[in-house]
Amino acid sequence: MGGYGDVKLLNDDGSRLDGRAIDESRPVEVKVGVIPVADGSAWVKHGLNEAVCAVYGPMEAHPRKIQLQDQAVIDVRYNMAPFSTSDRIRPGFNRRSREISKVTAEAFASTVMVERYPRSKIRIEIEILSAEAGTRCVGITAASVALADAGIPMRGMIVGVASGKIEDTVVLDLDKAEDNYGQADLPMGIMPTTGEIAFMQMDGDLSMDELQQAIDYNFTAAAEIHDIMEAALRAHYDGGDE
Repeated sequence: MGGYGDVKLLNDDGSRLDGRAIDESRPVEVKVGVIPVADGSAWVKHGLNEAVCAVYGPMEAHPRKIQLQDQAVIDVRYNMAPFSTSDRIRPGFNRRSREISKVTAEAFASTVMVERYPRSKIRIEIEILSAEAGTRCVGITAASVALADAGIPMRGMIVGVASGKIEDTVVLDLDKAEDNYGQADLPMGIMPTTGEIAFMQMDGDLSMDELQQAIDYNFTAAAEIHDIMEAALRAHYDGGDE
């Protein structure tokens, strides 16, 4: 989140450089059951972001010291593939991937019915195949669909969405340039079926009115993406996908 005032991010007519309106999301595609050996899996494309997620479990939690007597442990591994950006990423965990893994695990611990699986573990593997701003959000969306595919009971699927501020204007779903040079970023994990927020972070500065506008944009987009997620799951189980 650079906040560079000399970088133009809006056209003279108020539209964004990629042609979207300020409240318009990038296109979203979802596929279910893309990894046969996993208990549940999904592929999500959001703009130029692509993520694949595999879910394994519930399984017995090892080592025993990580077991919780009254609920399951949510174990998340978020990783960006070395080829996911134009600058090759060094393979393996880094500080950012650990932070996103932790935040994602905490988000899903609030929606997965972990109390049904004491002393067990649910493993969520998120791999970012292509990155263009908003990878933690697309990873969360993919994980929600993969958990549903695995038959893990949840209070609701979480949709990862983000809004932000560019040129003093609140916009929905920042692309790479807007994320790099904008003034603020507000990624959220929203459960549209319950209206709850599973996680929320902010980078940059937003006034109270701007914050509310960004939240409203995120809730609207989350509902639309949730419909796409549900349609992909129905198509998969009705035999309509290929």
